[in-house]
Amino acid sequence: MSRYLLYQRDDCHLCDQALALLARLRWPEPRSVFIDGDPGLERDYGHRVPVLRDRETGAEMDWPFDEARLREGWR
Repeated sequence: MSRYLLYQRDDCHLCDQALALLARLRWPEPRSVFIDGDPGLERDYGHRVPVLRDRETGAEMDWPFDEARLREGWR
């Protein structure tokens, strides 16, 4: 199971950009969590997606991700 979650929506170009950045950085592949149709996730993440969450620490990073922050403190 992946350490990271990526909260996202279907057909979200920002989510696609976030996934491309993570791939370019060779970041461990996150588990995608689609918020569409889930009232709780819509409430918590609806205006924030994409959001990267570290399952071990509970830390969350909203888009646009900061490459330096990802490299320095999120591995």
